[in-house]
Amino acid sequence: MENWKLQDILESFIASILLFLLIPLIFLLYILHKLFGKGSFIFKQLRTGKSRKSFWIYKIRTMIPEAEKQRAKLKKMNEADGPVFKIANDPRYTKLGRLIARAGLDEIPQLINIIKGEMSFVGPRPFPVSEAEKVSKRYQARFSVKPGITSLWVLEGAFHNDFKKWMELDVEYVKKKDLWLDVKIIILSSLMLTKLILRSLMSLLQDKDINKKDK
Repeated sequence: MENWKLQDILESFIASILLFLLIPLIFLLYILHKLFGKGSFIFKQLRTGKSRKSFWIYKIRTMIPEAEKQRAKLKKMNEADGPVFKIANDPRYTKLGRLIARAGLDEIPQLINIIKGEMSFVGPRPFPVSEAEKVSKRYQARFSVKPGITSLWVLEGAFHNDFKKWMELDVEYVKKKDLWLDVKIIILSSLMLTKLILRSLMSLLQDKDINKKDK
């Protein structure tokens, strides 16, 4: 127990340093959002965390302000099974937001959630409250640890896994959870993130319409 408390303190400290170092990037994304995006820069949503306690998760806005209201209209486009709602090429993304999401940069504000003790770097991805309530009790173990920014599911390709496989990976992580597994997942996630950022930069350079503000 003491080891995990020490890890929580360490994660909070590292998250604080990373957030400080990323201020220039956050400022750049903020300027780009003001120039080409719409709505508030930070998007927050109520999610379910450890022990099924709800908390506000923070993300950089990548979708139009009316995204949540349009969800019902896009129900038929849902590509995920189970209680979750996911569309790989979600039409609610703004042009800039799509690139930010593909690069994983929209998750940066979740460093604040780590500092607040609501999340970890590694752990099952937190569901919106309405979706978490529909998760079967057989996967209850996923709610016994803090949710994370990255996970085994993220490394496996996220959209390429069905809901059952997703839940099995989360439970597998909980059973095997230790510091070295977390370090391995963080390293692999960092390498994947680097590739995604480079790919997004290439897309940005090739997109001649990025300078047109979304309507």
